[in-house]
Amino acid sequence: MTASEVVGDLPRRAVVERVVETRLPTRHGTFRAVGYLDRTGTEQVALVYGDVSPLGALTRVHSECLTGDVFGSTHCECGDQLAAALDRIVEEGSGVLVYVQGHEGRGIGLLAKLEAMRLQQDEGLDTVDANVAQGLPVDARDYHAAAGILTDLGIRSVRLLSNNPKKVEQLTRYGIRISEQVPLLVPPNPENLRYLRTKAERMAHLLPHLDQAFAGS
Repeated sequence: MTASEVVGDLPRRAVVERVVETRLPTRHGTFRAVGYLDRTGTEQVALVYGDVSPLGALTRVHSECLTGDVFGSTHCECGDQLAAALDRIVEEGSGVLVYVQGHEGRGIGLLAKLEAMRLQQDEGLDTVDANVAQGLPVDARDYHAAAGILTDLGIRSVRLLSNNPKKVEQLTRYGIRISEQVPLLVPPNPENLRYLRTKAERMAHLLPHLDQAFAGS
């Protein structure tokens, strides 16, 4: 099964191919895991919970983050957001989490992300300048595959769990209507407060809960 689309003047093409579907029990709840190959050959997965409506489905499009999601790094908020999104979907009774591989380090890759972290720790750069110092984009992520997965799942509009307006813009461009942008705010910690502040001030992420933390920093 493939998902195709026409976006603006982009040609119709296969965006993703559905390969496998299976039950996945987790500590958050039992999901249906749907595995895909995107047009670059990258493996992708969506976790589907409950009977998902095609309109207004609670949805998280989560960028791969090995350090945060797997190792529990406190440098970022990714692991906490992943857990919070899965819990929120289960509490809602239905929803989808699309886990996007190839997005490590906002699309620059694992090794470059580790170097960016070193530059932040050793040379005092922020998360934006640490990418630029390596000659890399601030954010190289593309959400075409994620939109293709949602389309394949029959979802036409979503309530998007995200603080990132650029994610909203890209998914909209690729044909997914955002009926609501739902904040996904997790408490900051001393290790990631500066990182989050940079995302708010330089990348336009919507993080109003940091105001109190800023006052005490």
